[in-house]
Amino acid sequence: MFKKINKKIDCINDKLQKSNIYELGYILGSKKEIIKRNLLAGIFRGVGIGIGVTLITAIIIAFLQRIIKLNIPVISDYIVDIVEIVENNKRY
Repeated sequence: MFKKINKKIDCINDKLQKSNIYELGYILGSKKEIIKRNLLAGIFRGVGIGIGVTLITAIIIAFLQRIIKLNIPVISDYIVDIVEIVENNKRY
């Protein structure tokens, strides 16, 4: 009977060690650790968003400039206006 209980306890202990419950409990219990992790996460999210928006905007502007070069009458006029607005706002 004690052997079965010991086996079950060892099994539970192994599962807890594999799932890092102890470390999670330490992190949740420490306010300094929570603040540090959230601060770092916020900084990296902000940097990631900034880089992502810059890349997507650059791709869109490059795409619109290629459409302008095709000289499609109706579309090109609107796109030229959009690109001029974006480029004028980049200078400030």
